[in-house]
Amino acid sequence: MAQPMPDAFQVIADPSRRQMLHLLSKDSMTINSLAENFDMSRPAVSKHVKILYGAGFIDIQDIGRERYCTLKKDGFNQLQEWINYFDNFWGAKLKKLEFILNQKTKN
Repeated sequence: MAQPMPDAFQVIADPSRRQMLHLLSKDSMTINSLAENFDMSRPAVSKHVKILYGAGFIDIQDIGRERYCTLKKDGFNQLQEWINYFDNFWGAKLKKLEFILNQKTKN
């Protein structure tokens, strides 16, 4: 039985995967070239790539015998929606505080 895909926060919780995303923000890379940046086995890198792919953070394109990884926006959308929710939450709280403070200074 296949394990369920972790949510976006579980995906980026791993420092190696965050570093992979950072590397891919500069340019697309083959899985082998990604692996050269880490002190782990090629199969371990492939496992991380599979998780990033499954969560929508990267796309993989086969070109010849190489597999190129590129960033994909989908995985970041879940993170952005969560951040936006709390931006709005705190923005509303600060506006309310500003209103209350303005009312006190008027009195």
